[in-house]
Amino acid sequence: MNQKIEAFFMNAEKWKDEFLLLREIVCENTSLEEDYKWMHPCYTFQGKNIVLIHGFKEYCALLFHKGSLLKDPENILVQQTKNVQAARQIRFTHIEQVIKLQAVIKAYIKEAIENEKSGKKVELKKVTDYPVPEEFQNALDEDKALNTAFHSLTSGRQKGYLFYFNQAKQSKTRQLRIEKYYLHILAGKGIDD
Repeated sequence: MNQKIEAFFMNAEKWKDEFLLLREIVCENTSLEEDYKWMHPCYTFQGKNIVLIHGFKEYCALLFHKGSLLKDPENILVQQTKNVQAARQIRFTHIEQVIKLQAVIKAYIKEAIENEKSGKKVELKKVTDYPVPEEFQNALDEDKALNTAFHSLTSGRQKGYLFYFNQAKQSKTRQLRIEKYYLHILAGKGIDD
């Protein structure tokens, strides 16, 4: 027994009943191993992440790591934000929802495992799929060190910056964001580092 996992369930102030029932449902599939990742119970198949239990202020959820591959006949999977490419959640606001969806949850878990067994992959966006804001392109063109540093970042870090810069509606805000993260980029750091 992993003490961190046990502490997660026993110390939960909110969603404790929902968490425990979700754990019971997930653990009925004996081909999954219970692990603790990203400070949450994570269930894996042959070392590959399948589903994670987590909670927020307004809801708790089962997060399917490759949920975008699931067929979702019940139309219950939620994309957390438009930037999330692969993961999908089933959200719950009370235990009755978990009870009602037990059979569906089991079917989705089974499908997720089958997808993993078959080697299905999620087609992730490439850096080139993200537009480069004019203000940032100008900065890259004018500053060779910035250009080199940005293109040396991992693709995930590059996408993070492009997504963040593009979220600003006004040119002035985009420029301020670029200036704020200039030294981060030069240091080889991602937006959240």
